[in-house]
Amino acid sequence: MSTPRRDPAELRSHQWYGTDGLRSFSHRARTRQLGYLPEEHLGKPVIAVLNTWSDINPCHVHLRDRAQAVKRGVWQAGGFPLEFPVSTLSETFQKPTPMLYRNLLAMETEELLRSYPVDGAVLMGGCDKSTPALLMGAASADLPAVFVPAGPMLPGHWRGEILGSGTDMWKYWDERRAGLIGDCEMTELESGLARSPGHCMTMGTASTLTAAAEALGVTVPGASSIPAVDSGHDRMAARAGMTAVELVHRDRKLSRILTREAFEDAVTTVLGLGGSTNAVIHLIAMAGRAGVRLTLDDFDRIACTVPVLANVRPGGRTYLMEDFHFAGGLPGFLSRIPDLLHLDRPTVTCDTLREQIAGAVVHDDDVIRTRDHPVASEGGVAVLRGNLCPDGAVVKHIAASPHLLRHTGPAVVFDDYRTMQRTVDDPALGITADSVLVLRNAGPGMPEYGMLPIPGHLLEQGVRDMVRISDARMSGTSYGTCVLHVAPESYVGGPLALVRTGDLITLDVAARSLRLHVTDEELRRRRAEWSPPPARYERGYGALFDEQITQADTGCDFEFLTRPGRTPDPYAG
Repeated sequence: MSTPRRDPAELRSHQWYGTDGLRSFSHRARTRQLGYLPEEHLGKPVIAVLNTWSDINPCHVHLRDRAQAVKRGVWQAGGFPLEFPVSTLSETFQKPTPMLYRNLLAMETEELLRSYPVDGAVLMGGCDKSTPALLMGAASADLPAVFVPAGPMLPGHWRGEILGSGTDMWKYWDERRAGLIGDCEMTELESGLARSPGHCMTMGTASTLTAAAEALGVTVPGASSIPAVDSGHDRMAARAGMTAVELVHRDRKLSRILTREAFEDAVTTVLGLGGSTNAVIHLIAMAGRAGVRLTLDDFDRIACTVPVLANVRPGGRTYLMEDFHFAGGLPGFLSRIPDLLHLDRPTVTCDTLREQIAGAVVHDDDVIRTRDHPVASEGGVAVLRGNLCPDGAVVKHIAASPHLLRHTGPAVVFDDYRTMQRTVDDPALGITADSVLVLRNAGPGMPEYGMLPIPGHLLEQGVRDMVRISDARMSGTSYGTCVLHVAPESYVGGPLALVRTGDLITLDVAARSLRLHVTDEELRRRRAEWSPPPARYERGYGALFDEQITQADTGCDFEFLTRPGRTPDPYAG
């Protein structure tokens, strides 16, 4: 990318460093205190390196080293890097769910970029919620920015079997509950399931969202699937640093990249990869920050046009992300659907997406299928409507059991997750394979409770799937006939709050329908008897969350962050 250098006086950081005033003098003096020479930073693009590294986040534990590669790239391109630690959102450890804190990291990202003397940014993340959080905040700040995905971990191994993180965890936990394997096997699995730094190597939420980021055009080409411990990941990080400097000189802000066309292409990508249902919420929220109105109807419309071509677990049946990477990665995947993409939009590295994927090839037609031999004929997520979900719900039907895609059964209702955990195995509940398990009031942030456990007595009979419905989410590594994101949620009085054990529910994925077989009159009577639950938080961030959070169909962002309006840069003089 050959780009003229911008006049230093045009740089945003010039307000802090380049004027003739007391504040600029102070800023330069304090930068000397940090040990930097004037020649190292004055007149150069200042690039914020936002790093979500943490000792408690196994997906990001290598990002401290990758930040050095980013800085190397920034220096090589004539910029000045400054690393900022920001919140880490560890899907594994943070409770009740990192989804509760996605908007907090988004706010931190936005305000940090706005309040410091930076001209552009490199955003480092990858574990599920960190990708949308960083991009939401950066979109609101609207500086030139590049995203560095953390990369998938190495494949798991156990007794000659290749394991997929998350997906095989659920599988073998059920096998243990069914009495088919014991503690010795589980101890071995603990050491074989996750073998290196990096996020889940299945097409879970992390890989889905980093692929979406690449499809949006905010990464360097091919970045989303490079294994975390591959030397190519270091080189990609350095290239991202160089790209950030070039973007500043071009004055190519995120608003130039994050267009309506870019988000439609990201949706197409997610559906064609058989990606995580969580991407629906996150892409809607990201689009909102970019001033683009993206809806559930857009997902359903696009799903009818794109086949699933990625044979990657859990939507596919065979491969993992390392296989996808060496089969051609996202550039190879996109090269199979050019007619479904907006090829003339810009990315952070190229003037057009067409240029970015030119020459991309697929090296293995079983990993990235051809369109005449797809994994599924249409996109992997379906949007449902009906009297149980007037504002929508989603189901990942390619990871569901075909015989359950049209099913009517009696509801067995759980009012909260702890009660469900305590009682689901109780034979007295009368749960059969035909029952529809219903969980409501999942809790703040919609924890990933949606893959409700199959009762133990049914596991022993060989049952491995049932229809399950909730206003929760589920891990992108999960599978099964799980209806998720029911909106409005039960906590605010959505129809899910009115379901009673024994009510018949019909799921019909082909008809895109989810229906409760209760008369309107009876529902009105139940609603009159319903009372709102007590506030979950009385103070602090949780109270802010409860007051401001929007529903799943609109992205679960904070209302005050989605309002239109201008937020000016601070006065630095």
